[in-house]
Amino acid sequence: MTASVLLAAMVVLFAANAPIAMAIAAASILAMAVQGDFSLMMVVQRMVGGADSFHLMAVPLFMYAGIIMERGGISQRIIALAEALVGWLPGGLAAVTVVSAMFFAGISGSAAADAAAVGAVLIPAMKRSGYDSDFAAAVQAAGGSIGVIIPPSIPMIIFGFLTGASIGRLFAAGILPGLMIGVSLIAVSSVIAGRRGYAATAPFSLAHVWHAFRQALLALGAPVIILGGILLGIFTATESAAVAVVYALAVGMVVYRQIRPKDLVEIFLEGSVTAAIVMFIIAAASVFGWMAAIEEIPAAIAGSLLGLTTHPVALLLLINAILLVAGTVVETTAALILLVPMIAAMLPALGVDPIHLGVIVVTNLAIGMLTPPMGICLIVSAAISGDSLGAVSRRILPFLSILIIDLLVITFFSPLSMWLADLVAP
Repeated sequence: MTASVLLAAMVVLFAANAPIAMAIAAASILAMAVQGDFSLMMVVQRMVGGADSFHLMAVPLFMYAGIIMERGGISQRIIALAEALVGWLPGGLAAVTVVSAMFFAGISGSAAADAAAVGAVLIPAMKRSGYDSDFAAAVQAAGGSIGVIIPPSIPMIIFGFLTGASIGRLFAAGILPGLMIGVSLIAVSSVIAGRRGYAATAPFSLAHVWHAFRQALLALGAPVIILGGILLGIFTATESAAVAVVYALAVGMVVYRQIRPKDLVEIFLEGSVTAAIVMFIIAAASVFGWMAAIEEIPAAIAGSLLGLTTHPVALLLLINAILLVAGTVVETTAALILLVPMIAAMLPALGVDPIHLGVIVVTNLAIGMLTPPMGICLIVSAAISGDSLGAVSRRILPFLSILIIDLLVITFFSPLSMWLADLVAP
């Protein structure tokens, strides 16, 4: 009875378009009341306990780092380097958009931040160059989704927090899949751009690449420090996030001088609001997860799925389908906290490493960021371009098709994820 109330209340509140955190918390409180064990103090304690984690401190810190780097002029230099590298391709600006998103993914850990920081510059640039507005938004949305696959990745941090998997190994596991996805998106965008007659921005020049690289050297130092420090065991993911904030402030204020002391209040306020939204969802979902565990909902759902099939390939396909559907209607953080316990319960039957599973889960949810109504990358890009969500959604279909092919490769070719992860100490 309690389990049914918990799930039904959450579905109804989601359908009523209630805020994600409020819907999860209200469903949990209602289930506790039905169970006869309601205590407001217990709810508060569970929420505080759910957000009180050293690993989760990396979430707001990476958000601060991404905002500081975007305000400090780093994103412009990264875009200039991307243009020098791939601007010669057909529809060069589309390829530049994807490559810029890949570079920025190594800084922010957030797909929304990736799409906003790069899209604010490149979507208007593509429109000025004659690109269809909805196509420009679709390219940016697709590129922005890489932000949670190439490390650092906030969803990977949350997955590691939920499962106990090494965040350093998760980060390492996301590098090659992220690069593969980036290359495939460049290929699709170049083919479409070529058919529509979108021109290259400039011929390839080693001198131009070298000049852009020198200008972007300090900007590229951020992902090198973040990933290098983690992979070499110098500091944890949370410590790397703190280092990234300090590095971004130093570069933005002292070297590029595009951040003034009076700008800091606005920057940290923006980062705090964004981080608070995510952390509130995590806190609310921890109460839901506690109630679900008491009612043994993850185990029951896992048992139901295992009752359908025990073949690992069929189970992985089924889990991918569930995650893809969930990603269209549930915010990424909430989807992780609601679904990962169920999926983790099936690990013995799946026959995959938890690290590999983490990359599969995050890739699925990254694709969900491109599908309405909850596709955050789609929403951000459409807002920047001024197009309707429906128009951009139609343009995103070729990119979704290649992403699903990439997902199948990631799912069934584990060395792509595990090769680098196995080189990192647990």
